[in-house]
Amino acid sequence: MKILLLNQAFYPDVVSTAQHAADLARGLTQAGHDVTVVSSSRGYDNPRTRFAKRERWNGINIIRIGSTGLGKASKWRRAIDFGTFMANCAFRLWLLPHFDVVLAMTSPPLISFLASLAVPGKANNLVFWSMDLNPDEAIAAGWLSERSLPARVLSRMLLYSLKRAAVIVALDRFMKDRIEAKGIEPGKILVAPPWAHDDHVRFDSVGREEFRKLHGLSNKFVAMYSGNHSPCHPLDSLLDAAERLADHDEIAFCFVGGGSEFKKVQERVQDHSLHNVLCLPYQPFEILSASLSAADLHVVVMGDPYVGIVHPCKIYNVLALGIPFLYIGPMESHVQDIVTQMISGAYTATHGDVPMVVANILRAKRSASDVLPRPAPLSAGFSRNVLIRQMISTIEQADSDYSLSSPTGLSRML
Repeated sequence: MKILLLNQAFYPDVVSTAQHAADLARGLTQAGHDVTVVSSSRGYDNPRTRFAKRERWNGINIIRIGSTGLGKASKWRRAIDFGTFMANCAFRLWLLPHFDVVLAMTSPPLISFLASLAVPGKANNLVFWSMDLNPDEAIAAGWLSERSLPARVLSRMLLYSLKRAAVIVALDRFMKDRIEAKGIEPGKILVAPPWAHDDHVRFDSVGREEFRKLHGLSNKFVAMYSGNHSPCHPLDSLLDAAERLADHDEIAFCFVGGGSEFKKVQERVQDHSLHNVLCLPYQPFEILSASLSAADLHVVVMGDPYVGIVHPCKIYNVLALGIPFLYIGPMESHVQDIVTQMISGAYTATHGDVPMVVANILRAKRSASDVLPRPAPLSAGFSRNVLIRQMISTIEQADSDYSLSSPTGLSRML
């Protein structure tokens, strides 16, 4: 089967969607499918980073297209970058041959609309992998008024994409409910969370100590937020807790990653002279285990308005590592569903409840032990191998001709 994957970020980029897209693309080629990827030639978090325009990687044909690189300093800069990428992507689609399935992710927002226009002229079927929902996210963030003309137009574009898709992959039950509320029949929505990188990410005791020593974290209790820093994951309560714990020399806070809010975190650390806070950029994938293992407590954050719109993928790597975590967010959410299944090692607080955040960090510190962490029991359900196989089966079934001719398309991977 010939499959086209569309997403702005792809290997060797290190952001979450790039890693998940690369995992799935490799799985599809291993299952015997012919995979082409169209992505950006610029780094997602740092547009000054440039990648080769054409590459053959693990049997995948990667086509990287240009766009402006104005960055994320303002909404208009991001909009221009997204727009030029979409325009170049549309032109590239026109030049490409016909595919059996086009798999569209959600970076940039509504690239699924472009993919839906390619059906049936350039592809037989569309699989919509909804890593987030837009313009729902922009409306929730206050960037767009729900009744504004742009919001109405973008909502119609999203709805068109959802209706044209043969299959929609939602990341959790809350996202599925939001999609159903738009008038989409439940039968074509699959709930499949993004997987842990458990083939690469595991607790690394040696790497942990090296990373901690390198960054002055030895003999500290480290509370770490690692990943995308965005308005969807507000960090104010965590930063407030860092201020209140500034006189606890044995506790350090580590912010690792990038995104539109990363600079704001750095500015607050500088303005308030928070000597107990360390800010680091995204770490190379090859030392991801060491970086994540350096934490004694991971922090997972979900903004109140964003339940069912975005999904904190970092939780799955945390579960695979077995390191305790603190969840800051609404109590009705996918992460809270996970918390209720945990026997131990999970702490919760709502946004604004800084005393509870502080109390949980101190409680986790008192409970820390020298026993090496082990993967949480429920982490097996979020395994890379399990969920990639489910995704491949879904993509194969989206193409009825392939499903009829090769009902055992996964046999090469099993």
